[in-house]
Amino acid sequence: MSEKTIFKKIIDGEIPADVIYEDDLCMVFRDIAPKAPTHLLVIPKKEIATIDDIADEDAAVMGHLWLVVRDVARKLGLENGYRVIVNCKEEGGQEVPHIHLHLMGGRKLTWPPG
Repeated sequence: MSEKTIFKKIIDGEIPADVIYEDDLCMVFRDIAPKAPTHLLVIPKKEIATIDDIADEDAAVMGHLWLVVRDVARKLGLENGYRVIVNCKEEGGQEVPHIHLHLMGGRKLTWPPG
């Protein structure tokens, strides 16, 4: 059996996180190395490694993540805009093999990101 990812350990309550939202399908918590004044991670509780690993039956949970992004952004007052980034695999910048959406805002974000 493979070792748990840091996100699975957060889901299981083994590692603390600054959780700002949680429901049966997902969690939202603050990134420990923020790149913007607001930098949150939105993760499904179901372990899905990358975008390439999303199965057809995961459509509802993936759609739910986007609704949570919308609602959390509104709750945090990001009405001037925000960015959502999903990295896929190592060359795409993904560091943890558990799909996650970066919700960033609170300042003018530049492009390209890097």
